[in-house]
Amino acid sequence: MKLEKKFIEFCSSKKLEINSNQIKIINSLEKFQNDNFDNSFLSSFFKKESKLGFYLHGDVGVGKTMILDFFFKQLEIKKTKVHFNEFMINFHDFMFNNDKKDKAIEIFVNNLRNKAKILFFDEFQVTNIVDAMILGRLFEKIFEKKICVLFSSNIKINDLYEDGLQRDQFLPFLKILKENSIEKELSINEDYRINKKDTLNRFLSPLNETTNFKLNKFFRELTKHKTNNPKKLDIKGRELIINNFYEGIAKFKFDELCDKNLGAEDYLQISNCCNLIFIEELPDFNENNSNQQQRFITLIDIIYEKKIPILISSEKSINNLNSSKSLSKIFKRTISRLHELTSIKI
Repeated sequence: MKLEKKFIEFCSSKKLEINSNQIKIINSLEKFQNDNFDNSFLSSFFKKESKLGFYLHGDVGVGKTMILDFFFKQLEIKKTKVHFNEFMINFHDFMFNNDKKDKAIEIFVNNLRNKAKILFFDEFQVTNIVDAMILGRLFEKIFEKKICVLFSSNIKINDLYEDGLQRDQFLPFLKILKENSIEKELSINEDYRINKKDTLNRFLSPLNETTNFKLNKFFRELTKHKTNNPKKLDIKGRELIINNFYEGIAKFKFDELCDKNLGAEDYLQISNCCNLIFIEELPDFNENNSNQQQRFITLIDIIYEKKIPILISSEKSINNLNSSKSLSKIFKRTISRLHELTSIKI
């Protein structure tokens, strides 16, 4: 119960509420730690084959990331936390540039094993068919090399990539993940992100002259002593220009970011050079703009990982945004993250 005591002390210091479901997860994580990283003399005699994955799912804002972050920081071993989009971009780059195509996955995983005994993928999801088709082979090798993996997700393992293209080619990965992972659900009754008391009003709606005036007034105040130098980004030979770039403060129209054929790699490059982002004219979402919605979800995931404050003008208020049917589950997480990102103090 050593980890439980530390967790209670941590929550008390941060003035966070604790519930019995969180304690159960903490105790499961302690067992996971002991099963995989206890190298004592006695444990070597009684050690059984342990599962290398710990998959924690639950609704948005229940504290999955907080709990796994806490656990991850306690581990005194080689470890890596990485955004899954970034991880897969690096993987695909490695595969493309490696001459030994038949052994590229094994070489990639061996390199990974030298850097970390455990990986942490926060808010794990699969939306890309290219990723879906190769994850089985990749994770088979990761678990074969005895690399442990923490996953947090809003989605049960069986529901990953639900209704995705050629999902039958994704099923081997699900089998590997289920066989090698402890799957737990965390549930509480409220979203801790939405119920923060210090929420700031940086999500402006509806789209009208008043909202436009407020956004531009805020932008002028923050950039009045800064110079506009359009930022040119080189993304594998493609040029992406941020026209409104004031020494780390960037302003975009929604269409600039999500109506073009941009993806995770582009959004990572943008987030790497920004410390505050304005997004104008966010539309409501439906079946007719689901591609734009998917890009927006990816964008917010990456901005959230970097903890970059944002200001948004929107057609609908934050809690009244609609969604395409296929993205409705994932979009709940985006709404929760928008609450947090528009509340980060600048």
